[in-house]
Amino acid sequence: MNNKKLPPLNALKAFESAARYLNFTKAAEELFVTQAAVSHQIKLLEDFLGIQLFHRRNRLLELTELGLQYFDEIRPLLESIAVATEKIKLKNSRQILTISVPQTFGMHWLVPRLNDFHQKFPDIEVRIKGVDQDEGLLGKEIDVAIYYGSGKWENVESVRLAESPLVILASPDFLAKNPLNTPQDLVGKTLLHVFSRNKWKRVVDNFNLNEQIDVEETGTMFSHTFMALQAAMHQQGIAVANKVVAQHELEQGNLVEPFSTGLKDEKSFYVVYPPQMAEVSKVKHFVEWILQEIH
Repeated sequence: MNNKKLPPLNALKAFESAARYLNFTKAAEELFVTQAAVSHQIKLLEDFLGIQLFHRRNRLLELTELGLQYFDEIRPLLESIAVATEKIKLKNSRQILTISVPQTFGMHWLVPRLNDFHQKFPDIEVRIKGVDQDEGLLGKEIDVAIYYGSGKWENVESVRLAESPLVILASPDFLAKNPLNTPQDLVGKTLLHVFSRNKWKRVVDNFNLNEQIDVEETGTMFSHTFMALQAAMHQQGIAVANKVVAQHELEQGNLVEPFSTGLKDEKSFYVVYPPQMAEVSKVKHFVEWILQEIH
Protein backbone atom coordinates (compact mmCIF):
# COMPACT_ATOMS: atom_id res chain seq x y z
CA MET A 1 0.00 0.00 0.00
CA ASN A 2 2.78 2.44 0.92
CA ASN A 3 4.41 2.17 -2.51
CA LYS A 4 1.12 2.66 -4.37
CA LYS A 5 0.29 6.29 -4.81
CA LEU A 6 -3.33 7.20 -4.16
CA PRO A 7 -5.14 9.92 -6.07
CA PRO A 8 -6.21 13.07 -4.18
CA LEU A 9 -9.38 12.38 -2.16
CA ASN A 10 -11.02 15.67 -3.15
CA ALA A 11 -10.52 14.80 -6.81
CA LEU A 12 -12.11 11.38 -6.26
CA LYS A 13 -15.09 12.95 -4.49
CA ALA A 14 -15.57 15.44 -7.32
CA PHE A 15 -15.35 12.69 -9.93
CA GLU A 16 -17.78 10.36 -8.14
CA SER A 17 -20.35 13.14 -7.75
CA ALA A 18 -19.95 14.40 -11.32
CA ALA A 19 -20.16 10.85 -12.70
CA ARG A 20 -23.30 10.16 -10.72
CA TYR A 21 -25.07 13.33 -11.90
CA LEU A 22 -23.29 13.65 -15.27
CA ASN A 23 -23.38 17.34 -14.44
CA PHE A 24 -20.63 19.55 -12.99
CA THR A 25 -23.10 22.12 -11.64
CA LYS A 26 -25.07 19.57 -9.58
CA ALA A 27 -21.83 18.03 -8.33
CA ALA A 28 -20.67 21.48 -7.24
CA GLU A 29 -23.93 22.05 -5.33
CA GLU A 30 -23.59 18.69 -3.57
CA LEU A 31 -19.99 19.36 -2.58
CA PHE A 32 -20.58 23.03 -1.68
CA VAL A 33 -17.91 24.27 -4.10
CA THR A 34 -17.97 26.14 -7.40
CA GLN A 35 -18.41 24.51 -10.78
CA ALA A 36 -14.93 25.70 -11.67
CA ALA A 37 -13.53 23.90 -8.62
CA VAL A 38 -15.17 20.63 -9.69
CA SER A 39 -13.83 21.03 -13.20
CA HIS A 40 -10.37 21.71 -11.78
CA GLN A 41 -10.47 18.58 -9.57
CA ILE A 42 -11.56 16.41 -12.52
CA LYS A 43 -8.65 17.78 -14.59
CA LEU A 44 -6.25 16.96 -11.71
CA LEU A 45 -7.54 13.38 -11.57
CA GLU A 46 -7.34 12.95 -15.34
CA ASP A 47 -3.74 14.19 -15.29
CA PHE A 48 -2.97 11.84 -12.38
CA LEU A 49 -4.46 8.84 -14.21
CA GLY A 50 -3.25 9.83 -17.66
CA ILE A 51 -6.67 9.21 -19.18
CA GLN A 52 -9.79 11.15 -20.14
CA LEU A 53 -12.72 10.46 -17.81
CA PHE A 54 -15.49 12.44 -19.52
CA HIS A 55 -16.57 13.37 -23.01
CA ARG A 56 -17.66 17.02 -22.92
CA ARG A 57 -20.20 17.59 -25.69
CA ASN A 58 -21.63 21.08 -25.53
CA ARG A 59 -23.54 21.06 -22.20
CA LEU A 60 -23.80 17.28 -22.05
CA LEU A 61 -21.40 15.15 -20.02
CA GLU A 62 -20.65 11.53 -20.79
CA LEU A 63 -18.29 9.07 -19.14
CA THR A 64 -15.66 7.56 -21.35
CA GLU A 65 -15.35 3.78 -21.35
CA LEU A 66 -12.41 3.94 -18.92
CA GLY A 67 -14.21 6.63 -16.90
CA LEU A 68 -17.24 4.35 -16.49
CA GLN A 69 -15.01 1.44 -15.43
CA TYR A 70 -13.22 3.65 -12.89
CA PHE A 71 -16.53 5.00 -11.54
CA ASP A 72 -17.95 1.47 -11.09
CA GLU A 73 -14.86 0.40 -9.13
CA ILE A 74 -14.32 3.42 -6.87
CA ARG A 75 -17.95 4.14 -5.95
CA PRO A 76 -18.40 1.17 -3.55
CA LEU A 77 -14.97 1.93 -2.05
CA LEU A 78 -15.94 5.52 -1.29
CA GLU A 79 -19.22 4.29 0.22
CA SER A 80 -17.24 1.88 2.43
CA ILE A 81 -15.03 4.74 3.60
CA ALA A 82 -18.14 6.80 4.44
CA VAL A 83 -19.69 3.91 6.41
CA ALA A 84 -16.45 3.23 8.31
CA THR A 85 -16.12 6.94 9.11
CA GLU A 86 -19.69 7.11 10.44
CA LYS A 87 -19.13 4.06 12.63
CA ILE A 88 -16.05 5.61 14.18
CA LYS A 89 -17.88 8.89 14.75
CA LEU A 90 -20.75 7.08 16.45
CA LYS A 91 -18.37 5.02 18.57
CA ASN A 92 -16.52 8.13 19.60
CA SER A 93 -19.80 9.82 20.57
CA ARG A 94 -20.74 6.92 22.85
CA GLN A 95 -19.70 7.70 26.39
CA ILE A 96 -18.76 5.11 29.00
CA LEU A 97 -19.86 5.84 32.57
CA THR A 98 -18.25 3.64 35.24
CA ILE A 99 -20.07 3.59 38.57
CA SER A 100 -18.84 2.13 41.85
CA VAL A 101 -21.67 0.98 44.14
CA PRO A 102 -22.08 -1.01 47.34
CA GLN A 103 -23.33 -4.42 46.24
CA THR A 104 -26.70 -4.24 47.98
CA PHE A 105 -27.51 -0.81 46.55
CA GLY A 106 -26.48 -2.01 43.10
CA MET A 107 -28.54 -5.21 43.24
CA HIS A 108 -31.67 -3.96 44.96
CA TRP A 109 -31.96 -0.34 43.85
CA LEU A 110 -29.76 0.66 40.89
CA VAL A 111 -29.87 -2.37 38.58
CA PRO A 112 -33.70 -2.70 38.58
CA ARG A 113 -33.93 0.94 37.43
CA LEU A 114 -31.06 1.08 34.93
CA ASN A 115 -33.32 0.46 31.93
CA ASP A 116 -34.91 3.86 32.50
CA PHE A 117 -31.47 5.51 32.42
CA HIS A 118 -30.56 3.62 29.23
CA GLN A 119 -33.75 4.78 27.53
CA LYS A 120 -33.16 8.42 28.48
CA PHE A 121 -29.45 8.41 27.65
CA PRO A 122 -28.85 5.74 24.98
CA ASP A 123 -25.40 7.15 24.13
CA ILE A 124 -24.08 6.48 27.64
CA GLU A 125 -22.86 2.96 28.28
CA VAL A 126 -23.01 2.16 32.00
CA ARG A 127 -20.49 -0.11 33.67
CA ILE A 128 -21.17 -1.14 37.27
CA LYS A 129 -18.43 -2.06 39.72
CA GLY A 130 -19.77 -3.64 42.90
CA VAL A 131 -17.70 -3.04 46.02
CA ASP A 132 -17.82 -4.42 49.55
CA GLN A 133 -17.08 -1.13 51.24
CA ASP A 134 -19.86 1.28 52.19
CA GLU A 135 -17.54 4.10 51.22
CA GLY A 136 -16.34 2.68 47.91
CA LEU A 137 -13.81 3.78 45.35
CA LEU A 138 -13.09 6.81 43.29
CA GLY A 139 -10.14 6.74 40.96
CA LYS A 140 -9.01 6.93 37.38
CA GLU A 141 -11.31 4.09 36.35
CA ILE A 142 -14.37 5.31 38.32
CA ASP A 143 -16.40 8.32 37.15
CA VAL A 144 -18.98 8.39 39.92
CA ALA A 145 -19.68 6.35 43.05
CA ILE A 146 -22.44 5.67 45.52
CA TYR A 147 -21.27 5.93 49.12
CA TYR A 148 -23.19 4.89 52.22
CA GLY A 149 -22.04 6.88 55.21
CA SER A 150 -21.98 10.18 57.08
CA GLY A 151 -21.40 12.43 54.07
CA LYS A 152 -18.08 13.71 55.39
CA TRP A 153 -15.42 12.91 52.80
CA GLU A 154 -12.49 14.99 51.64
CA ASN A 155 -11.61 15.93 48.05
CA VAL A 156 -14.93 14.78 46.56
CA GLU A 157 -18.26 16.30 45.66
CA SER A 158 -21.11 14.50 47.43
CA VAL A 159 -24.88 14.86 47.16
CA ARG A 160 -27.18 13.04 49.56
CA LEU A 161 -29.71 10.97 47.69
CA ALA A 162 -32.27 10.62 50.46
CA GLU A 163 -32.73 10.58 54.20
CA SER A 164 -34.31 7.19 54.76
CA PRO A 165 -35.97 5.39 57.65
CA LEU A 166 -34.85 2.10 59.10
CA VAL A 167 -37.44 -0.50 58.23
CA ILE A 168 -38.23 -3.89 59.73
CA LEU A 169 -38.60 -6.49 56.98
CA ALA A 170 -40.06 -9.98 56.81
CA SER A 171 -41.54 -12.16 54.08
CA PRO A 172 -45.34 -12.48 53.76
CA ASP A 173 -45.08 -16.23 54.41
CA PHE A 174 -43.03 -15.65 57.55
CA LEU A 175 -45.57 -13.13 58.81
CA ALA A 176 -48.43 -15.52 58.11
CA LYS A 177 -46.86 -17.95 60.59
CA ASN A 178 -45.31 -15.33 62.90
CA PRO A 179 -47.57 -12.25 63.07
CA LEU A 180 -45.76 -8.99 63.87
CA ASN A 181 -48.43 -6.53 64.91
CA THR A 182 -46.57 -4.69 67.65
CA PRO A 183 -42.91 -4.29 68.70
CA GLN A 184 -43.57 -6.78 71.51
CA ASP A 185 -44.01 -9.48 68.87
CA LEU A 186 -40.28 -9.23 68.08
CA VAL A 187 -39.50 -11.05 71.32
CA GLY A 188 -38.32 -14.58 70.67
CA LYS A 189 -37.92 -14.10 66.91
CA THR A 190 -34.73 -14.65 64.88
CA LEU A 191 -33.10 -11.32 64.05
CA LEU A 192 -30.88 -10.99 60.96
CA HIS A 193 -27.83 -8.72 61.33
CA VAL A 194 -25.42 -7.05 58.89
CA PHE A 195 -21.79 -6.13 59.70
CA SER A 196 -22.63 -5.47 63.33
CA ARG A 197 -25.71 -5.52 65.50
CA ASN A 198 -26.04 -1.71 65.63
CA LYS A 199 -29.27 -1.32 63.66
CA TRP A 200 -31.13 -3.88 65.71
CA LYS A 201 -29.67 -2.37 68.89
CA ARG A 202 -31.20 0.98 67.94
CA VAL A 203 -34.59 -0.61 67.18
CA VAL A 204 -34.68 -2.66 70.38
CA ASP A 205 -33.61 0.35 72.44
CA ASN A 206 -36.22 2.57 70.75
CA PHE A 207 -38.98 0.11 71.69
CA ASN A 208 -37.63 -0.36 75.24
CA LEU A 209 -37.21 -4.10 74.68
CA ASN A 210 -33.68 -4.38 76.10
CA GLU A 211 -34.90 -6.47 79.02
CA GLN A 212 -36.61 -8.98 76.72
CA ILE A 213 -34.30 -9.11 73.69
CA ASP A 214 -30.57 -9.66 74.05
CA VAL A 215 -29.36 -8.46 70.65
CA GLU A 216 -25.88 -9.86 71.31
CA GLU A 217 -27.22 -13.39 71.73
CA THR A 218 -29.83 -13.66 69.00
CA GLY A 219 -29.82 -14.00 65.24
CA THR A 220 -27.57 -14.60 62.27
CA MET A 221 -24.79 -12.26 61.09
CA PHE A 222 -24.26 -11.45 57.39
CA SER A 223 -21.47 -9.53 55.67
CA HIS A 224 -23.82 -7.81 53.19
CA THR A 225 -27.31 -6.40 53.46
CA PHE A 226 -28.46 -8.23 50.32
CA MET A 227 -27.69 -11.53 52.09
CA ALA A 228 -29.84 -10.54 55.04
CA LEU A 229 -32.66 -9.52 52.69
CA GLN A 230 -32.40 -12.84 50.88
CA ALA A 231 -32.52 -14.68 54.20
CA ALA A 232 -35.61 -12.69 55.17
CA MET A 233 -37.27 -13.55 51.86
CA HIS A 234 -36.56 -17.22 52.60
CA GLN A 235 -38.34 -16.98 55.99
CA GLN A 236 -35.12 -17.31 57.99
CA GLY A 237 -35.84 -14.34 60.24
CA ILE A 238 -36.48 -10.61 60.40
CA ALA A 239 -34.15 -8.03 58.88
CA VAL A 240 -33.76 -4.32 59.47
CA ALA A 241 -32.31 -2.06 56.77
CA ASN A 242 -32.26 1.33 55.12
CA LYS A 243 -35.53 1.60 53.20
CA VAL A 244 -33.74 2.62 49.98
CA VAL A 245 -32.11 -0.78 49.55
CA ALA A 246 -35.34 -2.58 50.47
CA GLN A 247 -37.57 -0.48 48.23
CA HIS A 248 -37.56 -2.85 45.26
CA GLU A 249 -38.43 -5.89 47.38
CA LEU A 250 -41.18 -3.92 49.14
CA GLU A 251 -42.63 -2.80 45.79
CA GLN A 252 -42.52 -6.37 44.48
CA GLY A 253 -44.20 -7.70 47.63
CA ASN A 254 -41.26 -10.00 48.44
CA LEU A 255 -40.83 -8.30 51.80
CA VAL A 256 -43.28 -6.48 54.04
CA GLU A 257 -42.79 -3.76 56.65
CA PRO A 258 -45.11 -4.92 59.48
CA PHE A 259 -44.83 -1.66 61.46
CA SER A 260 -42.66 1.45 61.56
CA THR A 261 -39.50 1.68 63.64
CA GLY A 262 -39.90 5.45 63.95
CA LEU A 263 -36.16 5.75 63.30
CA LYS A 264 -34.09 7.39 60.59
CA ASP A 265 -30.97 5.60 59.42
CA GLU A 266 -27.90 7.32 60.86
CA LYS A 267 -26.20 6.85 57.49
CA SER A 268 -27.41 7.91 54.05
CA PHE A 269 -26.62 7.09 50.45
CA TYR A 270 -24.69 9.75 48.55
CA VAL A 271 -23.72 10.15 44.92
CA VAL A 272 -20.04 11.06 44.92
CA TYR A 273 -17.68 12.22 42.16
CA PRO A 274 -14.33 14.01 41.76
CA PRO A 275 -14.65 17.82 41.59
CA GLN A 276 -13.12 17.88 38.09
CA MET A 277 -15.97 15.65 36.82
CA ALA A 278 -18.71 18.07 37.93
CA GLU A 279 -19.29 19.53 34.45
CA VAL A 280 -18.77 16.31 32.48
CA SER A 281 -22.07 15.60 30.73
CA LYS A 282 -22.28 11.86 31.48
CA VAL A 283 -21.77 12.51 35.21
CA LYS A 284 -24.22 15.44 35.24
CA HIS A 285 -26.85 13.31 33.49
CA PHE A 286 -26.42 10.45 35.95
CA VAL A 287 -26.52 12.70 39.05
CA GLU A 288 -29.64 14.49 37.82
CA TRP A 289 -31.30 11.18 36.90
CA ILE A 290 -30.60 9.40 40.19
CA LEU A 291 -31.73 12.39 42.29
CA GLN A 292 -35.01 12.50 40.39
CA GLU A 293 -35.46 8.72 40.47
CA ILE A 294 -34.88 8.26 44.19
CA HIS A 295 -37.38 10.92 45.32
